[in-house]
Amino acid sequence: MAVLVVILPGGDLAARLPAALALLAGAFAAWALAVAWLERRRVSSAAALLGVALVLRLLMLPLPPTLSDDVWRYLWDGRVVLAGANPYRLAPASPELASLRDGLWERLAHREVPTVYPPLALGGFSIAAAAPLPAHGSAVLLKGLLVVADLAACGALVALARRRGLPDARAAWYAWNPLVVLEVAGMGHVDALGVAAAVGAVLALTPRGAPRPGTGGERYGTGGGAVVAGGAAALGVLAKLAPLAALPMWSRQSGRPVRFLAAALGLACAGLLPVVLATGGTPPGLVTYGVRWEFAGPLHEPLWRALEAAGAAPALAAGLDAAKQATGWHAGINRLYPVLYPQLLAKLLLAVGAAALVLRSLAWRDPLAGSRRLFGGLLLCSATLYPWYLLWVLPWAALTRSVPWLLASALAPLLYLPQLGAVPLFPWVLAAVWGPPAAAAAWSAARSHRRPEGQSA
Repeated sequence: MAVLVVILPGGDLAARLPAALALLAGAFAAWALAVAWLERRRVSSAAALLGVALVLRLLMLPLPPTLSDDVWRYLWDGRVVLAGANPYRLAPASPELASLRDGLWERLAHREVPTVYPPLALGGFSIAAAAPLPAHGSAVLLKGLLVVADLAACGALVALARRRGLPDARAAWYAWNPLVVLEVAGMGHVDALGVAAAVGAVLALTPRGAPRPGTGGERYGTGGGAVVAGGAAALGVLAKLAPLAALPMWSRQSGRPVRFLAAALGLACAGLLPVVLATGGTPPGLVTYGVRWEFAGPLHEPLWRALEAAGAAPALAAGLDAAKQATGWHAGINRLYPVLYPQLLAKLLLAVGAAALVLRSLAWRDPLAGSRRLFGGLLLCSATLYPWYLLWVLPWAALTRSVPWLLASALAPLLYLPQLGAVPLFPWVLAAVWGPPAAAAAWSAARSHRRPEGQSA
């Protein structure tokens, strides 16, 4: 694929970058034209669609993970599990793990942070780590396992499109998306496993013969798939925690919320409770991620800068000083001062927004459109948004043909430019990545507002 030009090591980046960006733009343009052509011709062949998806992923499998070092951490965590140690308690830098160190350990970033990955993900990491292969071979094996999950998600999207009366080609907006192919088969991100489970959950929530979106009278959740959907949702949680936010919405959409939650929470708790007990609460790596991590959050980045410019932290500190003098509660109030910095204040505000979004999702009856709105909104509220995080919204954006999110997927590789030392993240890269999708969303909203009442989208 064209993206190989920019991500393969070696050579002068400044000299290669313009050509690489041009080729990358060509890859996304070819994707958009090919899928649009399929939709116009109403080509209906799941085998051909999935065959092309497989070929694209096989081409990327040998690629070294030069844009992200996550796959090396996956293999390390799998190695720790196989050694009988606890990766939730012991960080790679822990002296207790010194005997496991080798060349793989040298490739790790954030060695002081214990793992943040749930048990199902660790199980997949352990399978790859157990293979008698060098590190690159184990990485290819792990990427191969994730490709299998990703292809299963593609197949489930075709089935979901058919249940909704949509053309098969809609699934190609995900299955052939260069960003998806790069992040799963090329960089080997475990999100593919959780996304596949989430798509399976929505498929189970959608009965056969469900009406097309926008035709009116959409009602889902006959109850027959509640247990299956709950089990699939739990597997998603055990692969990556993101689907936790969708459990309330999916439970209502199932038509049998008690059955759904019994299956989802029962299986999820069975996997997560040992982790909580072993660490005495929230795993420390997860706490570190929530407090410290931030990158390219589309709302977080400008929000914390605005809070800093407005002097929000000093103003709140002055308020706490006054509260101490008025109440005499020095010890309790003193604990609040460490959170008074703009980045964390922005995270707290956006967390409130994310919680409100989860509550709002209880009113959404369509699991497909609801999943797009929920996961898309949560991504916008996130302080950390790496390119592969878009995998959580792209399946639903594909079937609903959401232009803003599909456009965001084509621009998301630009987020790699700051780490390559090419362009500053703020404001230029963020504006380039999120400006066009925001404009497309505004245009779509304006058109919808002008559309005559009763006319479907």
